[in-house]
Amino acid sequence: MSALLSARGLKLAFGGLKAADGIDLDVMDGEFLAIIGPNGAGKTTFINMTTGYLKPQAGSIEFDGKPILGMSPRKIVALGIGRSFQLPQLFTEHTVLENAALAVAARSGIWSPFAPLMRPSIRQEAEALLDRFGLSPVADRRADALNEGARKLADIAMAVALRPRLLLMDEPTSGVAAADKMAVVETLVRVLRESRVTAVFVEHDMEVVARFADRVAVWGQGRIMALGDPQTVLNDPQVRRDVIGELPQEALHAPT
Repeated sequence: MSALLSARGLKLAFGGLKAADGIDLDVMDGEFLAIIGPNGAGKTTFINMTTGYLKPQAGSIEFDGKPILGMSPRKIVALGIGRSFQLPQLFTEHTVLENAALAVAARSGIWSPFAPLMRPSIRQEAEALLDRFGLSPVADRRADALNEGARKLADIAMAVALRPRLLLMDEPTSGVAAADKMAVVETLVRVLRESRVTAVFVEHDMEVVARFADRVAVWGQGRIMALGDPQTVLNDPQVRRDVIGELPQEALHAPT
């Protein structure tokens, strides 16, 4: 397995706060990498640097062997890196189907305010996308009428419509009801694996991490404290003490 994304020596400080203090990380092609750590550890900063929203003061990032630092977020998306945000970025006054169609049209480069959005080819692809995410029953609802789990799936579906090779997700289960959380993650993992999308996701729910991550990177004060498979990392005494506290034993041994 080769590295799809490689970060070396990333440094970024906001005043006296070191958000990135020499980050070295390879994201392997095809894997699901979870990033965990306390608030303020630099997890979202890493995603923002990777997607062009922030520029590090030192270091390099390569995607598929090509340097991407200094590129705009739009150019990075065109290369094949997508992202979803902690708060879903949906057009709330539009239906779920219209949101999906907008993403399909944007990728195709054929949308304009003067062209009909629901041309047959766009509608067909948007409907197929929603079906894969289990969102067909709510396709005609406005986005602001969805529960948080459906909103998260719709947001990630829009990112998948852009056909990324790598998707970075910032807290995909944030705000999702506990009863819905595992079903939401199971759906997005299934779709991403079927689509051969490599994924990096920031997550605070350790049961989700234990069950779905191939590897776990632990962030602390802008540095990577630990990196490895979920069972090893989540059982590390320092990680348990400083980051996650106590976790049910069944979660530590959950299959990935």
